[in-house]
Amino acid sequence: MTDQNTPVLSTRGLKKTFTIGGSFSRKQVRALGGVDLDIAHGEIVALVGESGSGKSTLARCIARLEQPSDGTFFFEGQDIIATSKRRATREYRSAVQMIFQDPFGSLNPVHRIGHFLERPLRIHGAASGRAAIEQAKRRLMAKVGLPEEMLDRYPHELSGGQRQRIAIARALAVNPRLILADEPTSMLDVSVRIGVLNLMRSLCEEQGISMLYITHDLASARYLADRIVVMFAGEFVEGGDAMELLAHPAHPYTRLLISAVPDPKRIAPFDPVERARLRREVLTPTGCPWAETATEPCSSEEPVFHRLSDTPEHWVRCGRYAPPADAPGTALELPADDEEDAA
Repeated sequence: MTDQNTPVLSTRGLKKTFTIGGSFSRKQVRALGGVDLDIAHGEIVALVGESGSGKSTLARCIARLEQPSDGTFFFEGQDIIATSKRRATREYRSAVQMIFQDPFGSLNPVHRIGHFLERPLRIHGAASGRAAIEQAKRRLMAKVGLPEEMLDRYPHELSGGQRQRIAIARALAVNPRLILADEPTSMLDVSVRIGVLNLMRSLCEEQGISMLYITHDLASARYLADRIVVMFAGEFVEGGDAMELLAHPAHPYTRLLISAVPDPKRIAPFDPVERARLRREVLTPTGCPWAETATEPCSSEEPVFHRLSDTPEHWVRCGRYAPPADAPGTALELPADDEEDAA
């Protein structure tokens, strides 16, 4: 029986670098720079950041679609990187499912909808026998709010929202305990996004499924997630309760993201030149991309990690953050063994 006090997922020092420029090139780009993340049972964590910040790479590493360059991660207390048994790998892929960004690209256009639900049921043994499989498919269609008549249709006969619901149903077919949703609403019309978000929220609440919701849409992150983690240049720079973090951002990058959200009441103009410069720094291999712009002294090696005094679960990792003078002790003191894993 799974201990509910143990996080469903824990990453420790997860790193990923890619070699670019051809087979004989030695030039490497850092996508992840040592990521630590915990997701509790039944919790929805939103991972936000601009394109190129490493969000999808993290999800692909957790889904075992990419091999991390260093570090490890634990699923319900089990070291997944060290596990090489074929049976254990299949059980992990059954417990951790991914919903991709493009619902049409993730569905083979030559197969009918019923095929996409039947395949995982057979591969993972979630149902056996024709009658049981047909019943399971109808049950999955009902969960995502689609009529069973659509099982005989092809993907191009469905709308974008309906295709994404099929992708969700396919992920639910094997009774996962963690879903990695990689911008599942970014290619949908605004009118259907809310329906997909409500569907994912209700499924998580009813079945106790945990979710890593990857998005660049701060509005949907605030609406869906319990907690938000901000990623920049492959590093976590801020995290905390969704409403608290967006209401009181502490990191300059988080404030920059929020400043990009249209607001007719905002007086300060949007600076596209500064944003373009910061985007170029995303590929910086080492150091803090914000260090050159700092007007206050930064940490000489690693950004300082602070917990905000008023809300302990709200933290920021930045040398430019200045704790209030009347709030001593806001800098987080880590045990010696955990200093390298601080995120």
